[in-house]
Amino acid sequence: MDEKDIIFLEQLLYNTDKDYVVNQLKNIDNPLLLHYFAENYNWNSGFDVPTGILDNKACDLGTGLLMFHYADGYRLLESSDKISSSSLEEWKVFLRKIYNKLLNLDFKLEDISFDPELTKIQKYKLKKNNPDLPNVLISKSQGKEIDISKI
Repeated sequence: MDEKDIIFLEQLLYNTDKDYVVNQLKNIDNPLLLHYFAENYNWNSGFDVPTGILDNKACDLGTGLLMFHYADGYRLLESSDKISSSSLEEWKVFLRKIYNKLLNLDFKLEDISFDPELTKIQKYKLKKNNPDLPNVLISKSQGKEIDISKI
């Protein structure tokens, strides 16, 4: 990634106009830029922006998996009741949307690897509670490993 891309991502990351950021993200056709952005996004800022990334056709499976885990998708895997009882509607909608997209492998690209870094014990417990849990949600995705530094 060159300096120009880093400056562009910094400007987006620190911009407070969500509509502007979402519109800019819609026009990005570089999956790596979307991945870098998702990695550096402040996940306390809501789910409009991550939804914009998820809706972008250039969003890679690895980026989808990253966003699922960064949005605390592990809680959904532990117990869907924890999600259903939450009062955070925007979070629930985002998690369900990304969960379904991951299950259906509804990503055109699988070039970027992401590892949720779950321990063997965590995977065992999740599989014990849900034997039909697809590996795509708990295992490292295929693709090139990207070393992403904080922007």
